[in-house]
Amino acid sequence: MTRNWAGTYEYRAPALVAARTEDDVRRAVTSTSGRVRALGTRHSFSDLPDTDGTLIDLAGLEGGFRLDADGTVRVAAGTRYGVLALWLEERGRALHNLGSLPHISVAGATATGTHGSGDANGVLTTAVRGIRYLDAGGDIRSVSPADADFPALAVGLGAYGIVLSLDLATEPSYRMRQDVYTGVSWDAALGALPEVTGAGYSVSVFTRWEPGTVGYVWVKTRLDADTDPVPDGLLDGVRDADAEPLAGLADITELRGVPGAWMHRLPHFRLDGEPSFGDEIQSEYFVARDRAPDALRAVLALGELIRPVLFVSELRTARADELWLSPAHGQDVLAIHFTWRNDPAAVGQVLPMIESALEPFDARPHWGKHHGLDRAAIERVHPRLADARAVYERLDPAGRFGNAHLGRVGVREPR
Repeated sequence: MTRNWAGTYEYRAPALVAARTEDDVRRAVTSTSGRVRALGTRHSFSDLPDTDGTLIDLAGLEGGFRLDADGTVRVAAGTRYGVLALWLEERGRALHNLGSLPHISVAGATATGTHGSGDANGVLTTAVRGIRYLDAGGDIRSVSPADADFPALAVGLGAYGIVLSLDLATEPSYRMRQDVYTGVSWDAALGALPEVTGAGYSVSVFTRWEPGTVGYVWVKTRLDADTDPVPDGLLDGVRDADAEPLAGLADITELRGVPGAWMHRLPHFRLDGEPSFGDEIQSEYFVARDRAPDALRAVLALGELIRPVLFVSELRTARADELWLSPAHGQDVLAIHFTWRNDPAAVGQVLPMIESALEPFDARPHWGKHHGLDRAAIERVHPRLADARAVYERLDPAGRFGNAHLGRVGVREPR
């Protein structure tokens, strides 16, 4: 069959169909009575996209760009964000944010609530202004923010149909620079966390949970002019032109304060390079930002157990939204991300400890990454889960777009 991008999950679906057109998708859905699921750029780390029926590979369903007079762009579901960003920049337009990897598909990232970073920036899905999808009968449906079902469908996990294209809000192009600060202590950071996460337009903290200093604070500053100054210090840390927050990885975007276009600075990795470490497992949890310092202290206490299994952790933020299954639904959030070594047994030992430590803070898992939370646990932290599930059951009563994973976490009823 096929594996996810990192090679750490093997899809078990008995059939795989590569779609390059919307008609290909329709034929794949209507030619079988079994379950069907969409497969994007394979950046999930669990069985979320998998099925006991047919996987429809949407990686070839790309392009289809249309830029409207109001600045809204239509893009085919399988298009990678980096490809869309290049097309928009050529026309003087930009997105409000990008994920750390520009290799991810537009439909996959928005369906799972994936995000860039920034105290004032919503997850990538908050840019969605329209969804075109194929239902179980092979008919194309459209939904916009004016429709009652939109808050359920925007972060929809493929639970109600196969997304064909999306309309996204854009804005005028802008420029940015990236600087790295080192020497920020945990004491200073946890005592003034908003000063850290608010130090730029988009901020990521890379840490290995060592006592003393947090590691690297990677600040992405939006510029009015390339000559705009940035501070030399951050709390008790300093700007370090030689710092490498992801040492050993060659394909990161340019640092050291060099100004550049938004799409070359917002992601951590270059579109023309290899993303992240490769042979890895990822997990991520979201906590309300006003409770984040205590949540970080709880994880920091597990540092000695975490470090042997960990490549690196990343801390980043997102603004509250009203999308029912968004990790930021109803609250500003801090994301606590773990990039693990490919050691499932070791990860399986430490992850329950982390989840237990974060339980008092109502941590929400990233839908597309590895976690151990079940329906009851997720229902406790996602107050609109039952409402979203009711929408999916109404739109797809036969459960054709469900799977074992969605049943396990409560997004669909088990079948």
